[in-house]
Amino acid sequence: MDGIHDLGGRHGFGPIDVNEPEEQFHEPWEARVRGIVNAMSRAPDWNLDWFRHCRELIDPVDYLSRPYFDQWVQTYCAMMINSGWATTEEVSSGKARSVPVDVPTPMSAEESKANKFNAKNFDAPVDNAPTFEIGQAVTAGTEVTTGHTRLPAYVRGRQGQIADYHGAHVFPDDNAVNKKRHEHLYTVEFNATQLWPEATDSADTVSLNLWESYLGPV
Repeated sequence: MDGIHDLGGRHGFGPIDVNEPEEQFHEPWEARVRGIVNAMSRAPDWNLDWFRHCRELIDPVDYLSRPYFDQWVQTYCAMMINSGWATTEEVSSGKARSVPVDVPTPMSAEESKANKFNAKNFDAPVDNAPTFEIGQAVTAGTEVTTGHTRLPAYVRGRQGQIADYHGAHVFPDDNAVNKKRHEHLYTVEFNATQLWPEATDSADTVSLNLWESYLGPV
């Protein structure tokens, strides 16, 4: 969806500190949040794209001013309330007053650690052949869903070239609302001059993995 989270290519948000020390967590509570999220049970209607969509709904002021893992807390609280696993009062107080039905037992620390290395596959065969070929020029679309999408605003309407093909993968726009559908997935390479007019002499390129319905022929 279009919102404050889609910052790619935008100006006015200050310089990026490229010398910031590389550390997983800035505060101990952030590590605790990550551990809880890794181990917690999942409601049947949850998936990665639903999480992303819910996170994109955070108020813009909160999104820009709160730490990254604070956003995770807000998102998972909203997801639990939406799925009926918790109430607003329970989240606010930090105390459960009921137990949801058929909730799987949370993973132990050992199970959580092992699960971290279990790769999840999102590809699947489809009946239709891919529309585009490697090397073909394409244009990113301008009309997208009002919900979750993986097509960033800064490439919409821009021309690129198919650099690679990855088979069919679950389509995130539909997966965010629990509709399972697979589409052909490509790596599309965009010249910087196509994305930012001021980059007139740049030889840089930007590569994005984009689904077929995001693209059209030139």
